[in-house]
Amino acid sequence: MRWFVLCWLTAMSVAGPAAGTPLPLSLAEALERARAASPRLAELDAQRRAAEAGLAGAQAERMPRVDLAAGYARNSDVPELSLTLPGLGTRTLFPNIPDTWRAHAGVTVPLWTSGRIESGITAADRLFQAAGLDLTSAAHELTLETREAYWSFVTARESARVLAEAVASYQAHRKTSQDRLDLGIAARNEVLAVQVELDRAELARLSAENAAAVAEANLVRLTGLPPGTTIEPTEPLDAPANPEANPGDNPGDDTEALVAAALANRPEIAALEQRIAAARATVDLQRSLARPQAGFSFGYDYARPNNRILPLRDAFEGTWSAGVTLSFNAFDGGRTAAAVTQAEARAEALEQQLEAIRRFLRQEVTARRLDLANARATLPVIAHSLDAARENLRVAGDRYHEGVIPSSELLDAETALLRVGLDQTAAVTRLHMALARLDRAVGR
Repeated sequence: MRWFVLCWLTAMSVAGPAAGTPLPLSLAEALERARAASPRLAELDAQRRAAEAGLAGAQAERMPRVDLAAGYARNSDVPELSLTLPGLGTRTLFPNIPDTWRAHAGVTVPLWTSGRIESGITAADRLFQAAGLDLTSAAHELTLETREAYWSFVTARESARVLAEAVASYQAHRKTSQDRLDLGIAARNEVLAVQVELDRAELARLSAENAAAVAEANLVRLTGLPPGTTIEPTEPLDAPANPEANPGDNPGDDTEALVAAALANRPEIAALEQRIAAARATVDLQRSLARPQAGFSFGYDYARPNNRILPLRDAFEGTWSAGVTLSFNAFDGGRTAAAVTQAEARAEALEQQLEAIRRFLRQEVTARRLDLANARATLPVIAHSLDAARENLRVAGDRYHEGVIPSSELLDAETALLRVGLDQTAAVTRLHMALARLDRAVGR
């Protein structure tokens, strides 16, 4: 019984929070979980390991090849061939040996390949480097996607909170209006006007809660958490405390410097450059196939009988052989020329793709920098508007309760505060998104 309880407690500790218990999750933890749980990163890591194995195989072409073989065969009986020679007697030239045994060991060493092996190694190495850069690029994309998902979830929750506060304010206003109606000092349309705004706020709140649920499900998917997990984000929806923390975050930073950083840091560009180098190495490899190839081979046979020793004897005997081979592809009907042309065209296509990415990168970095500048510029304006809306609501509330202004003016003040509150939530989120997208554009 104690063993069962101990196992149950251990399992519960590994499983994490109990069902229904919110899981506190910071942005850093979300990013760590997303990287660990990403099938895309696992796929690219497997491709990187495959490319690494391809490089090892290309490097192994430099090494000698050793082959070993052994065999046994049972043959049918055949008449023996014997000759009688004067002075020598009878000699058996081809005896009946039904059992044959053979063991062979051979070594082949490339002597000259006209650059074929070196080109193959270069191409495989460049593809291996490109596979590693693809993994880095996918990690950057996952980071951006997770940051956007996290802040989308926080934003939706914050919007729902702002709307819930607005609903409570409208409900209090409706109660006051209803009391005034009951006392005969207000018209019915005053209550109806408040009810309309209350219903609109409630509908918006329901939409915000649904958006929060969708964003939470997306974040659960990215972080690899069990379906149905309730997440409690721990990052507050505030503007970054230190906007100068990363180079390029300042709207005054030079665009050319950011573009240069992007060209130097973006793994997609480096991966494409490696693939271009691999394609050029493949061109050299195809050309080398039409050039002379030389190799050395050595073999040793230990057989019973050994067919190289006559007359054949039913005994194990060893023989060896060594030689140098030289081959040259004198005519192949244009196969090599076609392969070279094909490889050159592929390399040129990759170069044009790289040029297109470089041209687009300038526009992307410029757009992300302008988005960040705009997001920062809106924050002080919205903060000022929020202070004004709160003060306006306070004054309107006092004047309404004193009977100086009609209900419609108080309703307008409540609606204005709601809109500015939602604008502030959206503005802070745009700032976080702009920072994340600028980081991605620059290659951080």
